[in-house]
Amino acid sequence: MMSSNKGKDAAEGSSSRSSTSAAGGSGGRGDQLQQPHPLSRYESQKRRDWNTFGQYLRNQRPPVALSQCNSSHVLEFLRYLDQFGKTKVHLQGCVFFGQPEPPGPCICPLRQAWGSLDALIGRLRAAYEENGGLPETNPFASGAIRVYLREVRDSQAKARGIPYKKKKKKRNLMKANDDNSNFPTQ
Repeated sequence: MMSSNKGKDAAEGSSSRSSTSAAGGSGGRGDQLQQPHPLSRYESQKRRDWNTFGQYLRNQRPPVALSQCNSSHVLEFLRYLDQFGKTKVHLQGCVFFGQPEPPGPCICPLRQAWGSLDALIGRLRAAYEENGGLPETNPFASGAIRVYLREVRDSQAKARGIPYKKKKKKRNLMKANDDNSNFPTQ
């Protein structure tokens, strides 16, 4: 069991042995040092996404400062990510266009799935504000980004022959349960 934890600690960049020995040798001041909590999966992914986007901006010719970033840079980034996608999106002329489960292979491109892009934008939107950006200047919250995501969602749904249906909230059911909770049970 011990070896699996060592690998996990090494992968996460933390070691309980080094923090306890540092705390023990400080003569009482070790109680003031707090081990940072390991990041949640969401927080880790958000940090990776933020770093990737920052690297993308630095690699532009000329490099783009984060303060100069706008929605067009974000759209270019999303299109750039398509080359790493794993979702087959059939083109209009493909014989499998509109078929949910095509019977054979085709040469249509792989793209980023709409859900992945939507989640990515949500994380980057949060990271932008956590890193000092103002909500009113957040390029990830732009209307152009929402329009792009809607177009990607609709085109991917049409290409797969599966219409996108927004999930309805179950407010009325929850309200009915709350109303019934006012009566005592016997």
